[in-house]
Amino acid sequence: MKVGFIGLGNVGGKLSGSLLRNGFDLTVLDRKPELVAGFVGRGAAAAGDAASLMRNCDVVITCLPSPAASAAVMEEMLPEVVPGKIWLEMSTTDDAEIRRLAALVEAKGGTAVDCPVSGGCHRADTGNISIFAGCERETFERVLPLLMTLGRRVLHTGPVGSASVLKVVTNYLATANLVSVCEALVTAKAAGMDMNTAYEAIKISSGTSFVHETESQVILNGSRDISFTMDLVSKDIGLFQAIADRAGVPLEISPLLNEIFRNGRERYGPRELSPNIIRRLEDATGLDIRAPGFPPEMVDDEPEEPGYEVVPTGIARPVAAE
Repeated sequence: MKVGFIGLGNVGGKLSGSLLRNGFDLTVLDRKPELVAGFVGRGAAAAGDAASLMRNCDVVITCLPSPAASAAVMEEMLPEVVPGKIWLEMSTTDDAEIRRLAALVEAKGGTAVDCPVSGGCHRADTGNISIFAGCERETFERVLPLLMTLGRRVLHTGPVGSASVLKVVTNYLATANLVSVCEALVTAKAAGMDMNTAYEAIKISSGTSFVHETESQVILNGSRDISFTMDLVSKDIGLFQAIADRAGVPLEISPLLNEIFRNGRERYGPRELSPNIIRRLEDATGLDIRAPGFPPEMVDDEPEEPGYEVVPTGIARPVAAE
């Protein structure tokens, strides 16, 4: 199987690295020549453009920063889509847009899979990230071996578009948790708590979470580096708000989160690291929320393991024929 990968950024570069590490015939494309050169030096081939990548590969994966970027790349690739071609969209995107693009691919005889990832760049780097996959069940079973190389926990979410909805839902929850963690840490500091002790208290309590156990560490280190920026957070929570608006859900926390990150982008710049949203509270209080002993970036300390399908509670999966 020849695999093409477009988008070698913070997440895409790590996902494509898993393919290369596991012996896939990989061809890559990115706007930054230095990123492509790095992969070529490790054994990948370089594509001249998106159209040739689709023409020469069995599967093309995109991992791009916005729905507009994915649409522009698909416009280039679409003339080369023929029966048997598979497109995996691993970007965090708009569910309506992925359905539109998937329909174009399928009209040409190709197959589209909506499969964003979740769990942080450090887990993308080790092949231990989680993957949501929106597509027909038959298609899911075809691409499952590839997805189990890219990630550890793979969830079939339903038809195309469903994975993007759930990805945006989970990113919204992570953002809400990040803001609440920032408030908790600053309040603990203002109340005179030792921050190392505060971190452990939260970690062993009902207040803990994935966000606390990862992002709180780089916040307390001072690097605030999780390879994710405020503009990307704003995109994701904006997509969540749009889903709620279309469904007529009168959200209360979401509009506030959007305003907090709008203000953060305005103060610190759109490419500021997202955990530095805590600076709004540091600036307001004059407090320095750092503590010794925490790492500057997250590293996955779990060994790379074979992936597997996650089966939702209450759903029976058919047993494959012998």
